[in-house]
Amino acid sequence: MSFASRRQFLRNSVAAAAAVSTLNLSSSFSPWAFAANEGPRFKISLAEWSLHKTLFANKISNLDFPKVAKEEFGIDGVEYVNQFFKDKAKDASYLADLKKRSEDLGVTNVLIMIDGEGKLGDPDSAKRKQAIENHYKWVDAAKFLGCHSIRVNAYAEGSFEEQTKLAADGLRGVCEYAKPHNIGVIVENHGGLSSNGKWLAGVMKTVGMDNCGTLPDFGNFHDYDRYMGVEETMPFAKGVSAKSHDFDAEGNETHTDYAKMMKLVAASKYSGYIGIEYEGSKLDEYAGIRATKALLEKVLKTL
Repeated sequence: MSFASRRQFLRNSVAAAAAVSTLNLSSSFSPWAFAANEGPRFKISLAEWSLHKTLFANKISNLDFPKVAKEEFGIDGVEYVNQFFKDKAKDASYLADLKKRSEDLGVTNVLIMIDGEGKLGDPDSAKRKQAIENHYKWVDAAKFLGCHSIRVNAYAEGSFEEQTKLAADGLRGVCEYAKPHNIGVIVENHGGLSSNGKWLAGVMKTVGMDNCGTLPDFGNFHDYDRYMGVEETMPFAKGVSAKSHDFDAEGNETHTDYAKMMKLVAASKYSGYIGIEYEGSKLDEYAGIRATKALLEKVLKTL
């Protein structure tokens, strides 16, 4: 069977499985939102970057990630990073193996974070077009794995206004390809002007497509007020990244007031996964993930 034929067959299988998904997603809601009357409004997922040192050291592989998330941390939603299977986006056998492993464990594949595929806001139209097309394979992979979105970067060049126009053009190109697949294209505040909440919200309005959204990250606003940035980008959120670095003796994150941040998240209409992304160095990755999960669970109970 050719790759294209096999991929179509696998896609059909995914579509059939989705009808009986244990996620309890409502057909009247977008794929990234839980139905309000079917289970908790928020669930905890694990961003693969939380284990980047372990992965880069080859102590585990991307294929092991769903098992580690479930068996080590009791987390049944995973957010992949394409860096850890960069050459596998079109490998049907690899993707089928990854999907089977997650399904066998009852783990939901939530999204794929995409890096290294070019600037979607490149001022060179040919390079921008290439960057757009470079993301197509990841849309296909996300669709097959059952993810709801791919996370992309909105890097551009020029003035505030020029970067808005360029980034919106690139994002729209990916969104137009992703829309028939019911895949979201979401932007994280991840450096450059994307770490300016006002700018990123403006880009979302400029794109104007319902499958384009944000992935507000608690810790990536740098010289911009993180609480204001999250509040500005939550109206477009299709995911949330609970970044953590260090913890005090009471288990609170020392850079971000999680209670304050989650109140901003809860004040929005967002319903879905809150992804743990531990990026600290004082605790090892496994301990850091556990500390973040404990803090999130404590805060979620107060909501």
